[in-house]
Amino acid sequence: MPTTMTVTRSDPSTLPGRDVPTALVVHESCWGNTRLVAEAIAQGLGEGATVVGVASAPPLDQVHTDLLVVGAPTHAFGLSRPGTRHDASERGGTDPGTGIREWLEAASPAAGRRAATFDTHVRRPNLPGTASRAAARRLRHLGFEIVREPEVFWVRGMEGPLEEGELARARAWGAELVRLL
Repeated sequence: MPTTMTVTRSDPSTLPGRDVPTALVVHESCWGNTRLVAEAIAQGLGEGATVVGVASAPPLDQVHTDLLVVGAPTHAFGLSRPGTRHDASERGGTDPGTGIREWLEAASPAAGRRAATFDTHVRRPNLPGTASRAAARRLRHLGFEIVREPEVFWVRGMEGPLEEGELARARAWGAELVRLL
C-alpha cells in the first residue's frame, strides 16, 4: 500500500523566515525496503519533504518542488517492469501496480528542474546495472539536472531486510541533498 508522509525537521539551522526547500520523494517498493529508505531520506531532507508511493504520485508535470527524489528497487539490473513486479508478488512481495519506469515514461520534458535518484540493491559483485542509474538517465533525458550521483542502499537477499546502518546513511544522504540546493 503506498505511503504518503510529511516529515518535520528538528534541525536548528532552520531559522524563522528562511525558505525551506521542498522535495517530493517518489518511491516504488515491493518488500518495504525502498519505502523505508525513502522515509529516512525525507527525514534528512527536512520539513519540506513529502514521501509518496509511485502509484499515488502526481504526474511529473504537476510536481513543483525544489527537488525530486526518485527511488526504486533494482530488478533485473535496472528499473522494474510489470513482469519483475509480478515475480516479486509471486514470492510474497507487493506489486505496486505501476512502477517508476512507467511513471517516468509518461512524463513530459522538464528542463531546469533538479532531481536525485536512489535504489535498493542486493550486494553482489559484478552486477552491471542499478535502478538508480536507469532513473537518472531517464530524468536527464527529460531535462532534469541530477544534483548528485545515484545512490545505492543495500539489502540482504532479494526480500531484505536492509543491511545494518542503511537507514542512518539514507537520512544523512537526504541532509546532504538539502545542502546541494
